[in-house]
Amino acid sequence: MELLIQIADNLEQGEDEKVTELTKQAIAQHISPKDILEKGLITGMSRVSDLFKAHEIFLPEVLLAAKAMCAGLVEIKPLLAKEGIPVIGKVVIGSVQGDLHDIGKNLVGIMLKGAGFEIIDLGNDVAPEKFIDIAIKENAHVIGMSALLTTTMPVMKKVVELLKQQNLYGKIKVIIGGAPVTEEYAHEIGAHSYGYDGANAVDRVKQLL
Repeated sequence: MELLIQIADNLEQGEDEKVTELTKQAIAQHISPKDILEKGLITGMSRVSDLFKAHEIFLPEVLLAAKAMCAGLVEIKPLLAKEGIPVIGKVVIGSVQGDLHDIGKNLVGIMLKGAGFEIIDLGNDVAPEKFIDIAIKENAHVIGMSALLTTTMPVMKKVVELLKQQNLYGKIKVIIGGAPVTEEYAHEIGAHSYGYDGANAVDRVKQLL
């Protein structure tokens, strides 16, 4: 499938207009939207993720590739919905209450989207109750929280406690991350997992499901 290889290659290069054009061509040639997603867009984004993990490319390149991924998704989303193709899982993400930093959180969202997850991004300064309310409403499988300040980290613990109170702990998994956050802290508060960067967070969320 030459077209799908071209989609993956151009996505890796961050060529959003070219990805749009090639995706439209693939649709016109009746290539299934699932193949376009998995063998074109996700394949390209997986490569980007691997290069980022290996420190061979950096954040600006990842963001360009993500933009190209989104451009392709726009074209196939209506077709995926029509075919009823399931997403791997739904993840609610946000920076916790009191924290206005969102670059890391945005990157995790992009990479999860690139891996085939549906992302509900609540932005930053998100209250504990909101994480849970939206996760219930959207039937999400995972809550992902980010913090860049040590002073906002206790909000993560509050979310875990609220899940336990509502008998949702385990049904909805929790992954946390951010500069001051550690694997030890995740264990201490009862979070199910910890992601130290965008690519690692994708691997960890897949393990949770």
